[in-house]
Amino acid sequence: MSMSAKEEHIHRHRSASTTPPATMATKTLNSPIVRTVVASVQRLYPLALADKSWDNTGLLLESPHRSDLAAGRPRKHIVLLTIDLTRSVVDEAIALRSSVIVTYHPIIFRPLRSLTFTDPQQESLLRLAQEGISVYSPHTAVDAVIGGVNDWLADGISGEIGEQKRMATVIQKVENAPEGFEESGMGRIVTLKQPVELQVLVERVKKFLGLERLMVADGTNGRKIEKIALCAGSGGSLFRGLDVDLFFTGELSHHEALSARERGISVVTCFHSNTERGFLNAIMKPKLSEVLAEEWAKVTKDEAAGKEGIEVVVSRNDRDPYQIV
Repeated sequence: MSMSAKEEHIHRHRSASTTPPATMATKTLNSPIVRTVVASVQRLYPLALADKSWDNTGLLLESPHRSDLAAGRPRKHIVLLTIDLTRSVVDEAIALRSSVIVTYHPIIFRPLRSLTFTDPQQESLLRLAQEGISVYSPHTAVDAVIGGVNDWLADGISGEIGEQKRMATVIQKVENAPEGFEESGMGRIVTLKQPVELQVLVERVKKFLGLERLMVADGTNGRKIEKIALCAGSGGSLFRGLDVDLFFTGELSHHEALSARERGISVVTCFHSNTERGFLNAIMKPKLSEVLAEEWAKVTKDEAAGKEGIEVVVSRNDRDPYQIV
């Protein structure tokens, strides 16, 4: 059926308004570096392992590609690893001309009601978007996966490296885990081959995490430690009802620590993110670098746009907000 003159005018107007001009920036949904980082992180830490009942994981900020900035970036794409995405880390990411930030803790945790420069979190997001830097958070997927942050802590407190040398079991298994990740879960219970004094474990943890001081609640009454429940970050809710000798985590509330000690369970804490930060350099950086290289090799020459590869950098500005003085 032929169009009337009016219909033809409307059709042309609609076509013109919906067809992007040639100069419009390509959406980062099709950006090879963002695709590569997302695919690589999810190969190591599948989203299905995260606790979606409260956690917010995945690609949190998909920044628009800016061709004017791309020309000034290094020959390799920079992927910056951090535990917390603070303003100081944002400054660092911009100075490094990063392409993507992988932040362990999600910067967007609760729904945003606005995006303004009056709020530090929102200001950071706006600055990153302006600079063309995207943000991904794996969080509890890293906690749950075998070989993740909790197994790293299990190695540290047991003094035994690898699953074949130490005895560790998952506290709470992930339901419907993807194929190949069926044994994943939150927290770990470590059974030592030989019971040891609490102070031996304290010194071991200090050395492993590179800390001068820990917070300790001694509930042993002279007994040695054999069974340990551990969880990176905050393990209070996960530890309820467990029959162990020691709780090892980043933080517990006053009442949780008091209750544990009254039950004869000792507690070792060192502030939330101090149980997580060392994992970035020790495990995540080398693993992610390897997988990123494999995924980047799949990118076509045209998509690569002259980039020679990807470099993973661990933030130097990232640190726990607390310090003991």
